[in-house]
Amino acid sequence: MEIDLSNIKVVGFDADDTLWVNETYFREAEEKFASLLEKYETKNQIDQELFKMEIKNLELYGYGIKGFMLSMIESALQLSNNNVSQRTITEILNLGKEMLTRPVELLEGVEEVLQTLENKYRLIVLTKGDLLDQERKLEKSGLSKYFHHVEVLSDKKEDNYKNLLEHLEIQVGEFLMIGNSLKSDVLPIINIGAQAVHIPFHTTWEHEVVGPEEHNNDHLTLNNIKDILKYLS
Repeated sequence: MEIDLSNIKVVGFDADDTLWVNETYFREAEEKFASLLEKYETKNQIDQELFKMEIKNLELYGYGIKGFMLSMIESALQLSNNNVSQRTITEILNLGKEMLTRPVELLEGVEEVLQTLENKYRLIVLTKGDLLDQERKLEKSGLSKYFHHVEVLSDKKEDNYKNLLEHLEIQVGEFLMIGNSLKSDVLPIINIGAQAVHIPFHTTWEHEVVGPEEHNNDHLTLNNIKDILKYLS
């Protein structure tokens, strides 16, 4: 579709699966978690119960690896009728710790894009998740030097974006959001009158999936983040 970005002055970037790899590690941890509990249930049932537990706990723990770890432990207790061993609980904790200490793997083209745009636009990061973990990943990524502001939000709904843009004195018509999630990075942005670019990642958490009835054509979809340079540079 045709999109006019000539008025854009501020570009917001999602972090996980937009700047660096994230969801892949959750899928790997889920596979290992299912293996740990295979004597209690089928893999499909374990996956379903873990997802239900994550959604139930979102209001308490928010997004991120620590909440995921706690949900794995709670699911293990539930699926095993509290018979899961201390050793297995320790292994589940270690799965989470491994995720928290993994190197940051930048996605292709990310740094090239930031280097090209940093002198022309005000660049900010708008992500959700655990504050300490996101700060760690940003530091390890080596990308913090490109951003004027970094915000870790509890959620990415219309009011979250509205309040933040107002706080940062950013005009809605001058803001562009780039991210991998239609639910979190695109649709809320369009609904408040700003512009958005969707760059799908090959793996999407089920909670972030939206149905066909929620899709619209009011945004640009790109295959690679480098393609944004055709519109902004």
